[in-house]
Amino acid sequence: MNINEFQKISDTHWEISPRGDMRVPAIIHASEELVRDMDDKVREQLVNVTTLPGIVGAAHAMPDAHWGYGFPIGGVAAFDADRGGVISAGGVGFDISCGVRTHLTGLRREEIEARRQPLADALFAHIPAGIGSQGDIRLDHGAMDAMLAGGARWALAEGYGDARDLEFIEDEGCAEEAVPQHVSDHARKRQQREMGTLGSGNHYLEVQEVSEIHDAEAARVFGLVQGECVVTIHCGSRGLGHQIGTEFLREMAITAADHGIALPDRELACAPIHSETGQRYIGAMRAAINCALANRQIIGHLTREVFMRFWPERPLPLMFDVSHNTCKPERHGNNGDKLLYVHRKGATRSWGPGHPGIPAAYRRVGQPVLIGGSMGTESWVLAGMSSSEATAFSSACHGAGRRMSRNQARKRWGGRQVVDELAARGITVRSPSFRGVAEEAPGAYKDVAAVVLASENAGLARRVARLRPVICIKG
Repeated sequence: MNINEFQKISDTHWEISPRGDMRVPAIIHASEELVRDMDDKVREQLVNVTTLPGIVGAAHAMPDAHWGYGFPIGGVAAFDADRGGVISAGGVGFDISCGVRTHLTGLRREEIEARRQPLADALFAHIPAGIGSQGDIRLDHGAMDAMLAGGARWALAEGYGDARDLEFIEDEGCAEEAVPQHVSDHARKRQQREMGTLGSGNHYLEVQEVSEIHDAEAARVFGLVQGECVVTIHCGSRGLGHQIGTEFLREMAITAADHGIALPDRELACAPIHSETGQRYIGAMRAAINCALANRQIIGHLTREVFMRFWPERPLPLMFDVSHNTCKPERHGNNGDKLLYVHRKGATRSWGPGHPGIPAAYRRVGQPVLIGGSMGTESWVLAGMSSSEATAFSSACHGAGRRMSRNQARKRWGGRQVVDELAARGITVRSPSFRGVAEEAPGAYKDVAAVVLASENAGLARRVARLRPVICIKG
């Protein structure tokens, strides 16, 4: 990226002041090296976001930002409905409520190592993964409605998980005011047999070792112990969320002109929050959030079933479950006196210490922010910082961010090659597709350590613990 387009405010604050059709500044929160490494499309897309009606404060890009659909991935923007603010399906993304869920095992690395291969085989056999993967759960129309309205709460009532899980899921496991009736028959059909499945792309289940502690107090509060292992699940709303995004993007592009919205890019299709289209999308989007929360809850249950075969005394308590492709109504400002609709596309909510929305057990250290890596690359647990509120509407990064496309990755690496190289490093990979493995090769991603350091330096979230992969079930 041409960094000369930006004014350097600090080492991690790069800004384009409003000009032309821009209503607010465009800001990237990253180190100079990370900004230079970003595609110029990130700047173009971020500036385009600033032109949307009702935007408040600034359009933000996280340290892991890269080119996306409409919004950059790693994009954050808040809109005021009372000032004509809009909601954008491209600002949420196709994989609505894609997120990360981490369970504690209480097992040392050496205990996992002793059973690594059979554990990997059992997880791969028990948890469906890959393109079009299907599980054993079948939902009729009534059950689908209940799932879309209830999220993880519905899954728990169906016997998946532990009642204590809900406390440690964002929004206590359910997006309120979901409207299942706004989810099309086609979206429902795509989801009928996909509950409890990982899917493909960058989704995974990993057994990870806590390899390094940066904040001892926060790690203690979260239950993270150096040398012990956790299980992290990364997936979202599967075919249902993708279909909702596809349908509403098409509708919003058609109806934008009716609302007097001039789109700088068709991919930024949006609708006024108070419009009929906007309200239907919000209802359907919240239903998709619940689908993702239910899906991760079921996968968490299936994971527990596998671990219980090997270690019956280990219940795998949930540390946290958080989404990173959402738009949620939240109160912001000095006194929390303004209701805004905050889009986070490839970005994670990062409430700081004391926020009432954080589980009581974590409130004094801040919200866990779960940062996913890719096979062979480290993942991280961060904690939200109070400074993030004024910096970027209490938002942080969500992962490393891609540095090359999937096509580029396939041309550079072979799937078998990646699996063998990781095996030589003590990382066991199971996947139904060598093609998918090649697309997600570690080298296709930015340096996640640099991303999380920039997040900390920017006041978005602070580092708590580094996680190193041991077993990866890859979609």
